[in-house]
Amino acid sequence: MKLSQFKFKLPESQVALYPPYRAFTDENGNEERIYRRDECRLMVVHRKSNTIEMAKKDSDGNEMRDADGNITQYLTFRDICNYFDEGDVFIFNDTKVFPARLYGTKEKTDAKIEVFLLRELNEELRLWDVLVEPARKIRIGNKLFFDDDGPMVAEVIDNTTSRGRTLRFLYDCPHDEFKRELFALGEAPLPRYIIDRREADADDMDNFQTIYACKEGAVTAPSTGLHFSRELMKLMEIHGFEFAFITLHCGLGNFDPIEVEDLTKHKMNSEQMIVSAEACKIVNDAKQAGRRVCAVGISTAKATETAVGTDGLLKEYNGWTNKFIFPPYEFGMTNSLLANFYHPESTMMMVACSFGGYDLVYEAYKTAVKNGYKFGCYGDALLILDD
Repeated sequence: MKLSQFKFKLPESQVALYPPYRAFTDENGNEERIYRRDECRLMVVHRKSNTIEMAKKDSDGNEMRDADGNITQYLTFRDICNYFDEGDVFIFNDTKVFPARLYGTKEKTDAKIEVFLLRELNEELRLWDVLVEPARKIRIGNKLFFDDDGPMVAEVIDNTTSRGRTLRFLYDCPHDEFKRELFALGEAPLPRYIIDRREADADDMDNFQTIYACKEGAVTAPSTGLHFSRELMKLMEIHGFEFAFITLHCGLGNFDPIEVEDLTKHKMNSEQMIVSAEACKIVNDAKQAGRRVCAVGISTAKATETAVGTDGLLKEYNGWTNKFIFPPYEFGMTNSLLANFYHPESTMMMVACSFGGYDLVYEAYKTAVKNGYKFGCYGDALLILDD
């Protein structure tokens, strides 16, 4: 397929800048927010019957619409429980986002520099692979200061790409203390489409993290997982759903613009991933029993498609993947997918179209725009079922 087939007009007002929340005014007249991550809208796509579902149903099974046919109550994320049965499995990505975006000042000029941490290269030498902005101001030998009152200083020792640099942090202390101090200076690594419209705030480090995150290494969140609250996970347990956890450390490659019209020529950056024997057993037992197996998010779908065997079962895996999924593609592992609504021409949108069928999912996207659904990591959700 061609890149241009994934274009659509997305109004800026429909890019979610915050998770769903309820606002109230405190006694001092200040706005306070209570975030409700599981209260986003949910759209359900049935790929075999070629139907799109948006409205809640009443006790008689009729969609809740007014006399003019307008939806009076939309499906919310909590309604996912109604589409699965006891014994069905949800596969989650348990990667943990670290506060990767820092702001420093350049020695002598005091120019403000954004430093985006990608990964640690050497613990002993305090070497990090980073991106810098504006890159034209940062050369080998420059020093960056990150705290006016503290000792955190870094020296640029190499250029890696046009924006990429290798930094050596000049901080003499045990490694655990260094990481703690470094991360204390950082903020939630929100996507550019958010950070260009507002600053990250104190709530974002919680909001931009799944509640089950435990394996540190991601520089962006597995966004579909952000919709799951502790209350919803408990409700899912009561329904008898099973959970399997894999790890894929999400990188920035998902946000890189595709610069070729022919999608076969696009190359994804590699991301580290781990699939344990325990996860394989949970998933494979359910699949062999004819249960639904749902990949929660694009990163999970990518990981499971990397680790699936020719027999359609999940295999243990510890390595890297640069898998790029776009239509036409036949999934070998899962039979349902939870996703968000993504930006035009994004690789994430392409995975969703691959799973649900290009025509049907593209129509779902147009329907979402028409009905005011929110897009992006803090936006609304899309469930694609194989029925």
